[in-house]
Amino acid sequence: MPPASLHIATYNIHKGFSQFNRRMMVHELRERLRNLAPDIVFLQEVQGLHMGHAHRHPDWPRDAQHRFLAEDVWPATAYGENMVYDHGHHGNAILSRFPILDSHNQDVTHLKFERRGLLHCRIALPDGRPLHCVCVHLSLFGRSRRRQMEELSSYLEQIAPPGTPLVIAGDFNDWRNRAAAHLAERLGLEEVFGQRPVRSFPAALPLFRLDRIYVRGLQVREAQVHFGPPWSALSDHAALSARLLYDA
Repeated sequence: MPPASLHIATYNIHKGFSQFNRRMMVHELRERLRNLAPDIVFLQEVQGLHMGHAHRHPDWPRDAQHRFLAEDVWPATAYGENMVYDHGHHGNAILSRFPILDSHNQDVTHLKFERRGLLHCRIALPDGRPLHCVCVHLSLFGRSRRRQMEELSSYLEQIAPPGTPLVIAGDFNDWRNRAAAHLAERLGLEEVFGQRPVRSFPAALPLFRLDRIYVRGLQVREAQVHFGPPWSALSDHAALSARLLYDA
């Protein structure tokens, strides 16, 4: 039997606004994601609620952004609320064409002003096999990032035995590529772009290698970075996608 394919993407959507918050772009972003058509989407900076934006923008989605983006395309969603404020909250989300068996948002906050979480889902692939998926948005500060990667590694070692199919994707804020040593080697992961992660920030002309897709138990067939027009009008980050193969 030939290998089965899996199409995934990760995207820091900047809470549905363009770079420097000039324009609300969540409707255009939804159409672009639908055109890309991944099976599983890892999203960061997802606005679960913002009463101020809802008041100022007549076309602000009535539902939380992850549900608005997923509507009629990705029937399964999970949201990890991380940053909470008086007028709302935001965090990470996973959208999936396949059933989400369970989800857990692991709090890895180390600085009170910078709340962070790791959203972990087990997703049932079409053959019934569970795929562990983790959506991350790590700290802006190196010491905190290292601690968060340590916590993620320890967490996954307990629940996902070696060889278990695994995808970790998101905004690592890891411009020095420390994740290769702190995370990938320890968990037996492969970065879909190879030894050197791709540049993904800023979206208009990427200079910094902040976003990643790491996989285990899956074969990388193709990986792409989506930057420049029209992507650069949607967010300050480029989107990454990968087509993967696994034995069905």
